[in-house]
Amino acid sequence: MKKSSLVLTIAVLTSGAVFAQQKPVVSPDKVDAAIKAAFPGAPEQFIPRLSQDQTMKECSESHNNPAKAVADAILKREAANVEYPADGKFLGDWKKGEALAQNGYGLRFTDYPPARANGGNCYACHQISKQEVSYGTLGPSLLQYGKLRNFSEADAKTVYEKIYNSQAVLPCSNMPRFGANKVLTIEQITDAVALLMSPDSPVNKD
Repeated sequence: MKKSSLVLTIAVLTSGAVFAQQKPVVSPDKVDAAIKAAFPGAPEQFIPRLSQDQTMKECSESHNNPAKAVADAILKREAANVEYPADGKFLGDWKKGEALAQNGYGLRFTDYPPARANGGNCYACHQISKQEVSYGTLGPSLLQYGKLRNFSEADAKTVYEKIYNSQAVLPCSNMPRFGANKVLTIEQITDAVALLMSPDSPVNKD
């Protein structure tokens, strides 16, 4: 084979490989239709969960890496949605918080109205206590969380805000917006904060 022919053949093959790896463009309407079709018979209360709000859309469009102006707007918008405990206390009952962390119940479209209170399912993403050997690693380890922060009240407030609405602390966070989306109650969130920030919690024991 002549050199010119070989070069042409390689160019054609390489060009084809590039085109073959290009991602197909899928219509958003088709995506929405597929999502709705995946939940036949879902109750009316569940349907709004199938649509993205402004923050979710902006995070999807930026692949969770928004420009600074967009990130700042997300923080401002979501922070305005944080509702704080009426008594101003961020630490509830850590024992209830541990039960909450172990509980993955809730948010199933086949279970409306829910038969019991939702759980936080915290161990699905975090290592929390040394006693629990089954946990996920999507989120950081939370061992010694309060102890490393000297059980600071300011840090307890930040933990509350992160659990209530993670987007108010970190734009495009992977963590659910437990309070803003009414997954957990304010009391449940303070119990989760106590699990992380109470000196008596197993999280902070050596």
